[in-house]
Amino acid sequence: MKWYFKVIAMLALVANIVSCKKDDMKYSDADVSAVENLYAPADGKAVKLLSSTSAALYFEWESARVADGGAAQYEVVFDKVNGDFSKPLYTVTSDNNGNSNGANISHKILNQVAAKAGIEPGASGDISWSVYSIRGMKRVLSKVKKNLNIKTLEGFADIPDELFITGEGAENGTAIAQAIPFKLIGNGEYEVFTKLEAGKKYIFTDRKSADGRVFYSEDQTKIKEETTGSNTIAKTAVYRIRIDFNVSTIIYSEIKSMGVYFSPSGAVVLDLPYQGKGIWSATGVINFKQESWGRDQRYKFQMETVKAGKAETVQLGTQTGTDSPPNSSSAPSYYFVRILPNLSQWDDKWKFVDAVDGHPTKISMILQGDKDYTHAVVPN
Repeated sequence: MKWYFKVIAMLALVANIVSCKKDDMKYSDADVSAVENLYAPADGKAVKLLSSTSAALYFEWESARVADGGAAQYEVVFDKVNGDFSKPLYTVTSDNNGNSNGANISHKILNQVAAKAGIEPGASGDISWSVYSIRGMKRVLSKVKKNLNIKTLEGFADIPDELFITGEGAENGTAIAQAIPFKLIGNGEYEVFTKLEAGKKYIFTDRKSADGRVFYSEDQTKIKEETTGSNTIAKTAVYRIRIDFNVSTIIYSEIKSMGVYFSPSGAVVLDLPYQGKGIWSATGVINFKQESWGRDQRYKFQMETVKAGKAETVQLGTQTGTDSPPNSSSAPSYYFVRILPNLSQWDDKWKFVDAVDGHPTKISMILQGDKDYTHAVVPN
């Protein structure tokens, strides 16, 4: 019978192990307290929103307590003044991925909150804010809430997901299916490089169909929405057009020239005439500069523009940063272009392949809204 008792003992041991494992699997998040004090901004604070991307308002509150001594995470929630935050207008995770008891919230986000609360562009109105303290799956709303008076930006509450230019004065004419796309360059911000015909009407629209929303500007400064609206330009030229729906602004810059900027010379060495649809191109000969260490082949691009009657020089350089010429295995991103914030002789440049030196080469700049800005270098 000894074997019988051994089997019973082994079964009991297995049952005990399984029981322990089941106990180990039982887990519940530690209790977390509600935030008891909201420090900043003060209740009823009036804030005039600014369009600058760096403009922000700091929110701060007292830390919550967690039963196991750990740290809580937080979310700032916004609602209408009479709301209970059960369906908040907007939620923002606090700084440091939710671990901070503070949040730096941009004015552009606050403008979106105000729009959701029904505050008209350029008007003032009140919203409420509070804070959730979070531990795992447990979320506790503070019993405290504060109001904030916001003077909103003069921007659009409903920002289009896409934007196109079309019309008699546009490059592709009135056929809506051929409308030229803008490039989305930021939240609610669009840009297009295109030629416009003087005195001929064109519009901006959010879709390639007759029922799209229509945007226009009467003064080439503020953008508006109106089904019957249209734009005209006084001078036939190539333009860079930038629209920011967050603040309802439009900026036209006439592009006088585009060229290859050769860093060793510190000057444009090949002009690129406009070919249409966001493309500048030319074939020319570029001679590298002989230095004691070898042939210098560094380059980027430069365009001369006129904005609001004032001449402005703008450079275009690499997105990825490089100090080597491309080869057969180089990714297309090697040639991707970005508009540079500052002028310089050596920063953000590429290097030509050796085959360019002293040989006819076709060089193209391609700034189109439906693809990455890029350029091409093809030695003949």
